[in-house]
Amino acid sequence: MAFSENVVTLEKGDKTFYIVGTAHISQKSVEEVGQVIDEVKPDTVCVELCQTRYESLTQEDQWKKLNIIQVIKQGKALMLLANLALSAFQRKMGKDLGVKPGSELLEGVKKAEENDAKLVLADRDIQTTLKRTWANLSFWKKFLVMGGLMESVIFKEKISEEELESLKEGDQLSEMMEEFAKAMPEVKEPLIDERDQYLTAKIREAEGEKIVAVVGAGHVKGMVKHFDAEIDTEKISVIPPPKKWVKSLKWVIPIFILSLFSWGIYKHQGEALQDMLMAWVIPNAIGSALFTIFAGGHIFTILTAGLAAPITSLNPALGAGMVAGLVEGLIRKPSVDDCERIPEDIESLGGFYRNNFTRVLLVFFLANLGSALGTWIGAAWVVKIFAS
Repeated sequence: MAFSENVVTLEKGDKTFYIVGTAHISQKSVEEVGQVIDEVKPDTVCVELCQTRYESLTQEDQWKKLNIIQVIKQGKALMLLANLALSAFQRKMGKDLGVKPGSELLEGVKKAEENDAKLVLADRDIQTTLKRTWANLSFWKKFLVMGGLMESVIFKEKISEEELESLKEGDQLSEMMEEFAKAMPEVKEPLIDERDQYLTAKIREAEGEKIVAVVGAGHVKGMVKHFDAEIDTEKISVIPPPKKWVKSLKWVIPIFILSLFSWGIYKHQGEALQDMLMAWVIPNAIGSALFTIFAGGHIFTILTAGLAAPITSLNPALGAGMVAGLVEGLIRKPSVDDCERIPEDIESLGGFYRNNFTRVLLVFFLANLGSALGTWIGAAWVVKIFAS
């Protein structure tokens, strides 16, 4: 059987593996996946999906189950916002080309059923991937990544089918991945390298003598590299706990600021304390309230963010964004209709603002960002008063 250069054939023992490298928004990839499976008649078809992503592609009504209040309380708001921004970027590109993102993976699922082949969801759980990626980023890089994702929702150059297909060519793809590794090594390792290994391990475990694997073209080179290596999937599936110094830092700033307040009371009988309190409260309150305005928050949410930020900045267990997000959620009360419209609304910044559900997520994110900036400005101001 002769296939295009997008298909890599590997053998291990009595098994033959056909790895189909695809573009997730390419009609040609959809057709090629169907062709390979029909010709190979595999015992097993492996697709680059986890259970969560599989359900998101196959269950159109999954958004109806979302509860914004629970999302915020469970600390999943930022992860969900990042996921939605990434989905929005893919959907916008797919819309330009008339292809739904993940269509080639769904084609693999459909063809597996048609050919009576076993289906294997071979990718690592998306939440594990996002959390391991998030844990690799510094505080400021997290906001840079989120900013980049949000920018991709607002601004996007159109890409042609020819340009998309050219990205699957070995040389161009290698160069692109090398540049990505240089620019964001913290992201590349958990997002690409670890998943290369995980996908390889799961595909090698697949039953039967003929296995077809449908994966993004960006994973193929790494999978070939790791194909004969020992892979510990448990190790790369662990969600890392927060670093000790990060946990300590959450307490260092509040303790430091409170110590300076105490000094103000002791040293100047409260005269310096008043100045310090103003220096702490003003930037925290203005920062969080101003960014909540940018998020389109309700007037009561804006006031809440301003009142909460100076206090939550001294409480490592609570953020201004959580308080503002909960208030916005209670006021907006996102409906089932809002949840159903999420896939379409996230394709534009205006849609993010129109949809009550995503508006609450924006309030959560931007209120936290404003509070964080206010905290650093306020801390510097308090130290200046202390040193004078």
